[in-house]
Amino acid sequence: MRFNRTALTVGALAALALGAGTALAAPASAAPNTTPQKVCGSSYRTVNSAAVGSLGTVYLTYNASNGKNCVTTIRNSPGTAVDMSAWIYVADTDQGDDDYGSFTSYAGPTYVYGKGHCVDWGGQIKNVYVQISGSNCASLKEKRVTYTR
Repeated sequence: MRFNRTALTVGALAALALGAGTALAAPASAAPNTTPQKVCGSSYRTVNSAAVGSLGTVYLTYNASNGKNCVTTIRNSPGTAVDMSAWIYVADTDQGDDDYGSFTSYAGPTYVYGKGHCVDWGGQIKNVYVQISGSNCASLKEKRVTYTR
């Protein structure tokens, strides 16, 4: 799957603006003790994370055996479905993946090959958004942005 960064960003913002009313994904279900490894797979190790306000956490994980990263956004308190997202993008390769919709517990998993590349990733719960740019690469300092709409 090939992504254009502009198209990915525009599509992500459009999906967030439209809200759950147009979401095509069925709500995900998970036990309150969901972990990034339960969502992404047992061989994925958490390498970074960012709080989504007080609502949950977006996790960046990595599988050393296949070079893939995975992102999932997990709520602190599962319940009624709310707008959520998880996304990842590698600018060097113009590859990305995203999951937007109305979910009860988590959004994702989203996967991309990231070995040897900086990654941009983030997620959202309700109206709180987190975006991390230039992450997990030795040559750049990542940029974190959190905002509420």
